[in-house]
Amino acid sequence: MEINDLLRQQIIKSLMAQHPEKVADAAINLWEQMSIQIISIVGEGGFNSLYVRSLFLTQSTFPWLPPPQADHRFAQLKVSLEGQTPTLASEANHLLLITFTDILATLIGEQLTTSILRSAWGNDVSDRAGKEFDNE
Repeated sequence: MEINDLLRQQIIKSLMAQHPEKVADAAINLWEQMSIQIISIVGEGGFNSLYVRSLFLTQSTFPWLPPPQADHRFAQLKVSLEGQTPTLASEANHLLLITFTDILATLIGEQLTTSILRSAWGNDVSDRAGKEFDNE
């Protein structure tokens, strides 16, 4: 596993830990921020394809995750996450984000993926995650 790969995962882990009491709201906020950046690069169809594939792959571990819906992209995800314990919802969203960004990194490269995440979620998050990575 490359250092950039670990940094990407640390960024996601750091963001997920920020709001443990509002997992579903925090998760949807992350997805919405990220989707804006990715749609601007690959288009809505490209994003939807990545999201559908990620949901499909993550459902093998968390079968209660919803089937994707084109008209309300994240509405069913939020409902599904709200129906779980905060810990389980956080684990599912973490895996879903990792799966999504793994696929994206395979397609466009690790550096561009990390750059997109920084644009979506802020450079300060990646800086904090980098410091956490250095401390491990």
